Amino acid sequence: MPELPEVEALKDFLTENLVGHEIVRVLPVAVSVLKTYDPPVTALEGHEVTAVRRHGKFLDLETDGGPHLVTHLARGGWLQWKDRLPDGPPRPGKGPLALRVALETGAGFDLTEAGSQKRLAVYVVRDPREVPGVARLGPDPLADDFDEERFARLLAGERRQIKGALRDQGLIAGVGNAYSDEILHAARMSPFKRTAALTEEEIAGLYAALRTTLTEAVERSRGVAAGRLKAEKKSGLRVHGRTGEPCPVCGDTVREVSFSDSSLQYCPTCQTGGRPLADRRLSRLLK
Repeated sequence: MPELPEVEALKDFLTENLVGHEIVRVLPVAVSVLKTYDPPVTALEGHEVTAVRRHGKFLDLETDGGPHLVTHLARGGWLQWKDRLPDGPPRPGKGPLALRVALETGAGFDLTEAGSQKRLAVYVVRDPREVPGVARLGPDPLADDFDEERFARLLAGERRQIKGALRDQGLIAGVGNAYSDEILHAARMSPFKRTAALTEEEIAGLYAALRTTLTEAVERSRGVAAGRLKAEKKSGLRVHGRTGEPCPVCGDTVREVSFSDSSLQYCPTCQTGGRPLADRRLSRLLK
């Protein structure tokens, strides 16, 4: 799933390639991807893109006096830029193509979705805050006003495991499964640690890990073409998706805890005092 750093890079890429250009056609291929119907997608046609913004993991294309095109790529979605779109309308079918946006130059992009779980979402709205997922977002962790004190206040009201708190978009916008693993590894903290048990020192360390991990990931992704962002993300991860590989910090073997529809990765030596975490479905953390 694209998270804050990849969506930030897509925002920068689209700002360079879309702003100042006119949308001449919006072609939904998978009707299920559209989550709004008023205004219709055709309301975007004939309008110039004036800005591209990021709200957490949402991309927002703003037009001159027209509606916004807001997209959430979800787990299997992606944006594929094409300097020259194919001639003729795309054919509906069982392929990954969900929606196509064409510019007056002949360039444009496709929104695609891999896998059987169709969660890619497209909204055409007059204001991005009309999108429920945008309206409920917590603060952006890379915003200038997101300081350690604000982070501590957010955690003060929580009574749950820190991994879940970091992933909660209503608490902090933009962090998902992969970067929460990376942040906790950098902070040398168990994903199952309870937020209520965090000391001031641990909160300070977690805040530093959050900002550093995301900032470095954004910098790695900056200037990378849209088609290479997935590979860039994977290459920069230390523990997430690296079960069975050596930890780059201490050399211990990266372990995994599986859930019904996801998994987390961690280093026992760096994060849990050398002890493995129990399967979350069966028991609690082995302390």
